Amino acid sequence: MGRRARRWSAEDEGGGGASDAALVVCPLCERPIPLSSRSSLHHLTPKLKGGSHGGTVRLHQICHSAIHARYSEAEIARRLSDVEALRADSEIARFVAWVRTKPDDFHAATRMTRARKEGRRRP
Repeated sequence: MGRRARRWSAEDEGGGGASDAALVVCPLCERPIPLSSRSSLHHLTPKLKGGSHGGTVRLHQICHSAIHARYSEAEIARRLSDVEALRADSEIARFVAWVRTKPDDFHAATRMTRARKEGRRRP
């Protein structure tokens, strides 16, 4: 399994065992992250933009993919470098409203948005 698709394990962050890991909540969609679901660490400031030693948050893989499918590393570093800013963004808010209707372990492939593919900037 690749480093991005790495599953949460009881030894990760906190080391309190499976009971503590079961209580992890995705800060973006605010749904629990089950042990069986795909999750990953999101660098609040992208590593390429100086965030390699900065803060990280554990997100559902689909939530993490949604961020990077919509925004470049530069845009994330410039205006979306905390969870509150991400949740306040209209595109991410629309995604969060949709994903909250899904089961906690839901995952689907995420495609890069057309605007991101074409290199267009958002307001």
